[in-house]
Amino acid sequence: MARQTTGRLPDELADEAEAVARVRGTSVNTLIVDSLSAEVARVWKDKDFVTRARKLLERDKELLDRLAR
Repeated sequence: MARQTTGRLPDELADEAEAVARVRGTSVNTLIVDSLSAEVARVWKDKDFVTRARKLLERDKELLDRLAR
């Protein structure tokens, strides 16, 4: 299943993305999905990011637990 989303790109970046996609023989959508997948994989390997994500999730859980009382 895929979720549709909308994003705004600066004109110059959109033009460059279209050019890269055309040369690769893919769609801009595929270029965006591949690029975003690579970035997500990169940040999950970053120990500092993972530590901050865990702290944020722990804080959110504490707030939700308090609200549930």
